[in-house]
Amino acid sequence: MYKSFKVDINDHVASVAFNRPEKANSLHREAWEELQLIFEQMDENPEVRCIVLSGEGKHFCAGIDLSLLMDVNAYNKIECEGRKRELVRKFILILQENISAIEKCRKPVLAAIHNGCIGGGVDIATACDIRYCTDDAYFQVKEVDMGLVADIGTMQRLPKVVGYGIAAEMAYTGKKMLGPEAKEIGLVNKSFTDKESMMKGVMAMAKVIASKPPLVIRGTKHILQYTRDHSVRESLEYMATFNAAYLLSDDLTKSFEAAMTRQKPRFSN
Repeated sequence: MYKSFKVDINDHVASVAFNRPEKANSLHREAWEELQLIFEQMDENPEVRCIVLSGEGKHFCAGIDLSLLMDVNAYNKIECEGRKRELVRKFILILQENISAIEKCRKPVLAAIHNGCIGGGVDIATACDIRYCTDDAYFQVKEVDMGLVADIGTMQRLPKVVGYGIAAEMAYTGKKMLGPEAKEIGLVNKSFTDKESMMKGVMAMAKVIASKPPLVIRGTKHILQYTRDHSVRESLEYMATFNAAYLLSDDLTKSFEAAMTRQKPRFSN
């Protein structure tokens, strides 16, 4: 069904994998569009409660395929500077939206990262809710070495994950941040010895999340993102209004009944 990704849904967990291993999972225009489509579909699919994003082959994701950068260079043929700049801006906004589909997806997205997470790969990883990696993984804001300011999410999301200073160091130098160090600075929750153990651990976590009340999980993701972008006072007031609408749900009733009967609750999607 998909050309650049492998997608499988099992026990309410969607496994989504970059599938361009011959290109180090770098993404051309069609792949970026497909990325957005997949996460929009996962958002609407009632069977999906949690998503694991990984990469086939040697690397997690090497970011933007060079062919896409050549497409941008083609805008130089346009004589009118105003129209040229308008198209470049539109191009950047489209790529931003491709990645933001991960963040907008109401279901939690867990990134399982091995080896290279480079350039656009970092943009994608920081749009995920939780990140895990292997010890041999490395994160690199490569744009500085390409004469570019990273423009599709890293500058906006990375500082909120690791703090301004670490994000600035990575962006200014293009240095490789290895798996164990990524764990130390909070870029990932855990670093595993190899991909096999990582995938096993991440899938186990995804299944735990998928077993929880789906409405609550979707609401929690929404509130976490709102809190990230607003003050404590604003977030508390919004929280009160949110729960006034969502608190009295079937999930609440089923959770109480399960606690009283000591039986495993069965939640609707």
